[in-house]
Amino acid sequence: MTRSPRRDLYAAGAAAALVTAAVLIGRYIQHMHHTLFVDWPPLLAFWDPHLGPGTPAAVLVATATVVYGPALAARLPFRALLTLAWATAMAWIWSLALIDGWHRGVARRLTTRYEYLQVIDRFHDIHAALRDFTHHILLGSPDHWPAHVAGHPPGATLTFVLLDRIGLRGGGWAGAWCITVGAAACVAVLVTIRALADERRARHAAPFLVLAPAAVWMGTSADAYFAAVAAWAVALLALAVTRRSWGWAWGSGLLFGLTCYLSYGLTLVALIGAAVLVLGRRELRERPAVLVPLLVGAAVVPTAFTFAGFDWWEAYHLLVTRYYQGAGGIRPYGYWVWANLACAVLITGLATAAGLRRTGALLLRHRTGSRADVRLGVLVAAALAALLAADLSGMSKAETERIWLPFALWLYPACAFLPHPRAWLAAQALLALLLNHLLRTGW
Repeated sequence: MTRSPRRDLYAAGAAAALVTAAVLIGRYIQHMHHTLFVDWPPLLAFWDPHLGPGTPAAVLVATATVVYGPALAARLPFRALLTLAWATAMAWIWSLALIDGWHRGVARRLTTRYEYLQVIDRFHDIHAALRDFTHHILLGSPDHWPAHVAGHPPGATLTFVLLDRIGLRGGGWAGAWCITVGAAACVAVLVTIRALADERRARHAAPFLVLAPAAVWMGTSADAYFAAVAAWAVALLALAVTRRSWGWAWGSGLLFGLTCYLSYGLTLVALIGAAVLVLGRRELRERPAVLVPLLVGAAVVPTAFTFAGFDWWEAYHLLVTRYYQGAGGIRPYGYWVWANLACAVLITGLATAAGLRRTGALLLRHRTGSRADVRLGVLVAAALAALLAADLSGMSKAETERIWLPFALWLYPACAFLPHPRAWLAAQALLALLLNHLLRTGW
């Protein structure tokens, strides 16, 4: 796996070319036809070079992770590594968010007219709001929900309603919740890699998960919170399979059920979960009963919402109708079906493109690769399949820099196959810093 560094550069160059094409062609389409509904295609952003109070901290976190990250990941006790990874990921996300300042970068993000906090007062009676939820999805319905409330099952909105109920009111607390929980997603991925592949590959992947360019959109976006819930559902499943634990299985099922009520698109996380079951098939053959608590746990959240009066399938079909009533139906599929992949490059970085090339080569030569490497490759491939399925569905036209965070996190482990990690980490950090300082992102 240490050979062909030139091919890694070719893969990174091809990814950069894809982004360049998406920018140039997108700007032409937007200028001529105004159908993309983004100011700096393929991202929902506009050009505005700026510095902010988070700039020194972001540079410091990036430099320290590039210089010391690989060595610390290699020698720290694994539990200490997980703690450090979470803390550093939070520092990275917070510092990037604060480049735009506290108000614009954190406190206001979840309070705009599209966001969840706009409807907190309409949930004073939660049971009645859930029972009536589907009646306000379509654009023509009375008091229709804002875009993000209508675009997600009510589990997403209820999270912020409950935060408000316990006294954590306003955009600042909502943003802090998303950053704190979202940063824990990298820990879930590391736990999964260790359980299914080996600890060595988890250690190699750790700095790349911490210094993710996706952090630009994880602070502050509710999708960061969704990504963490989905990641921990997968991680607990991996622990349940490998340790044959009923408790982990029940917890995994509970989080998988919650995931489906946070975002409709996250049903595709089932592809990653299926990969975990395939990789753990030997353990499952020895103790298949572990699937029982998994299924029981998975039924808890859907059952609760159904008895409360919310119909997931009805809401989803109404959302599809709404999607084609508004911007989603106007945005051209012919551009976004490939420009979305350019967004994926920007949130995962050129290192991930090179790592995916190595992952593909490894899976093609799986008989000669190590067992741990092949198992990690299968996990990454499942995440890539979920992302591509979301892309081809046509329900993810634009704004995928935040929507695809739950899938993008599982692509970073491909970087564990790369030699010269510090050089690739520097490229990842530079990309995130440039994006956050040159653009005003919409999320």
